This record gives sequence, C-alpha cells and structure tokens, in this order.
Amino acid sequence: MADPIASADNGQSVFDALHPPAQNLIDTCVHCGWCLPTCPTYALWQEEMDSPRGRIYMMKMGLQGQSRWTEAFVEHFDRCLGCMACETVCPSGVQYGKLIEATRSQVERNTQRPLGERLLRRFIFSVFPHPGRLRALAAPLWFYQHLGIRWILHHAGLLKLLPRSIRSMETLLPPITWDGIRSQWPGVIPAQGEKRLRVGLLLGCVQRVFFPEVNRATARVLSAEGCEVVVPEGQRCCGALMVHAGEEEEALVRARRMIDLFEAAGVDVIAINAAGCGSTMKEYGYLLRDDPRYAVRAEAFSAKCKDISEILVDLHPRAKRNPISMRVAYHDACHLQHAQRITKLPRELLRAIPGIEIVDIAESALCCGSAGIYNLVEAATARELGDRKVQQVLATGADAVVSGNPGCLLQISTGLERAGKKMRVLHLVELLDASIRGKK
Repeated sequence: MADPIASADNGQSVFDALHPPAQNLIDTCVHCGWCLPTCPTYALWQEEMDSPRGRIYMMKMGLQGQSRWTEAFVEHFDRCLGCMACETVCPSGVQYGKLIEATRSQVERNTQRPLGERLLRRFIFSVFPHPGRLRALAAPLWFYQHLGIRWILHHAGLLKLLPRSIRSMETLLPPITWDGIRSQWPGVIPAQGEKRLRVGLLLGCVQRVFFPEVNRATARVLSAEGCEVVVPEGQRCCGALMVHAGEEEEALVRARRMIDLFEAAGVDVIAINAAGCGSTMKEYGYLLRDDPRYAVRAEAFSAKCKDISEILVDLHPRAKRNPISMRVAYHDACHLQHAQRITKLPRELLRAIPGIEIVDIAESALCCGSAGIYNLVEAATARELGDRKVQQVLATGADAVVSGNPGCLLQISTGLERAGKKMRVLHLVELLDASIRGKK
C-alpha cells in the first residue's frame, strides 16, 4: 500500500479555507487508544490508520502540510463509517464526528474520484434524496420482485454479469409495496382524546417509499398518546445523507428548506424515527453556524427535534399496552446510541409491553455496516460487518430483532437472508403500534 501520509514538506495545509478539520478539536485527542476496540474498521483489520486516532493523526499532518492528497490518504477516510462509537468511549471528549465530516467535505472538494465512483455517487445523490424520483424507480422494481424476474436472475447466476455496485444495491433492495409507491398523507392527524402535544412528523426520503409502515405506525402511536400529528407537505431529504458523505453545500440547502417547512407548521416538537436523520437535524445549529439568516433559527429548530422514543417517554404513555409474547433482541443504532446518546429510552418503552422479553446483543457498540450510503460505496466492508452483527443477533435466540433505524433493519434483514435464517425484523414503533392496537 502507498504511504497514506506521503510527505509534502511545504508547510502548507492540504485543506482549503472552508471549514477544515479544526485544530482545537484535533488537539483534544491524546491518542490513548480507548477508541480502538469500538471502531468497526480497526476491529476488522487492526490497522492504525483505520482507527479514529489514526485518522485524526492524518488530519493533523494534513493541516501542517506534512501530507498530500493520495489515493491511500483518501481511502482511510472513506473507510470510516462515521458511527461515532469512538465518541461514546473517549475519555477526552474528542468530537470525532465534526472532524470526519469536515474532512470528508474537503475530500469531495479537493480530490477527483475514479470515474466509476463518481458515477455511483452521482446516481445515489440524484435518486435517494428525491422521494418523487425514488417512487418512479420503485414502480419497475415492484414488477422486478413480484413477476419472478429477481428469482430468475438469482437462480440463473446472471447477477454476476452486473457491475459490483449494482449487485450491492440489488442485494439491499427491500420488499417494495404499492402502499409505499402511492402513499399519501393528510396534513393533520387528530389526537385521540385530550390533545397533549402538536407534533410534526418527519417522513424521510427513503423511508416514506421503502418503509411506509414505519411512518404509519409512528403516526398511530403518537395519535393514540394524545398528539395532534402534523405532516408538512413538500418534505424532502433532511440532508443527512449529504452531511455524512461530504456533500456540504447541498446539505445546507436541505437544512434551510427543512427549517422553513417546519417553522411554517407551528409544531411543538418534531418526531424523528430514523436515527441518522435525527442526529443530523439536531446538529443544524452547528451546520448553519455561519449563516446570519439561519443560525439562530437552526438552533431553535434543532431544540425541537426528538427521537420518537424521547417524545413517548416524556409523555408518560397513557394508551393501554396489550400483551405480546415475544423475545426480542434490541439493536442499538449507532446514530441513536453514539450520536444522540439514547440507549435506555427504547428499552423502557419495550419493557412497558406485557410479555416482551428484551435481550441485548453482544458487541452492541459495533456498527452493523449500514451507515447511510456506506453499504453502497463500501459494500465489501459493510457486508462483513453485517454478517458479524447477524451472528451476534442469532446467538441471542430471539424471536425478533428490534431497532430504531430503518437502515439498520435493512442491513440486518439482508444479512439474515444471506445466512439462510428467518427472523422478524421490526422498528420499535411497529411493536408499540401492534401492542396498542392489540395485534398479534
């Protein structure tokens, strides 16, 4: 492998002047090594430059002009999942998430990727953040799944003829439903009983098309708990995919649109049921810190953003929970447990369901490999992490695996399919909804 920090020896930073990784944040790292056991890529390869402290060292060399942009230099940053497990265990409080996101923005502005990578990323960001385009793509995919075309391609081995990136996306394809393709939402869903809260519901870009049942379950649970649910029309991507992949300017555009939309809705709180979206929206104040028109508004917006588990626990649930006899393995989504520091609340909500037994998964701090678009652009590593997570899930002997992030559920479902194992994979709110409605 080429030297990842090949010396430039000119004393001039390789980063441009727009939000380089901050020296004061870099200086908080004392290279103690506490982060190493929780870092997914270090756990796989035991490579120092594929650990948080190794990447921080490369950032420091870049700032000091002691390195230059090489393929290996960029690769070590690309391999990071951005799971932020290192932040949870860091005794020095290093804000690694801010550092890696700043560095990735520098990578996208100052380097040119190979043609294949550029085309893949262009496709991802031209389709996934746009619900309308995603629906247009989902319609033929429904026929692909339900007319036996997929079965034929898999059993005839014809998928091997497709490019690796296309095969990876095909493998991760969730079951497509017409409900997701055609789903329409009312502007307001009334509260059941006395109204306690006016809640804005984030639909998400990928979630509303591929996981419509999660959004519908979220709305029903909130309504049952006395919330008036407002669904602002015209919602688009919140910018999380862009932030995590270094597309900074487009992320800021998305953040401003989201702020405008929910401000006009006049809600008390914004309910989020996708961990990656939640962690980004809670950071809008930081993202827009240089914008004189939006900086203060962004802080106020972020203060209203809550994971669905935060809202429900704060409300002190009043809707009756009917029994569900099930042993569930709870999977902590990285951007919920590490970025938002939420671990106890989902379990508290699950324990309130009579008959539910919760079991923890070994290596719970280790990422499953989903990580935004990571399982598309770093498919081999994501697959290895996904298979590792699935083995830990199966070892629990649970009837179902439950989490608070659709990306994780999709990654685990795909891993279970590869392992030839069947297990229910559910979002937390789907189980709560079933309990409240008395569904078996």
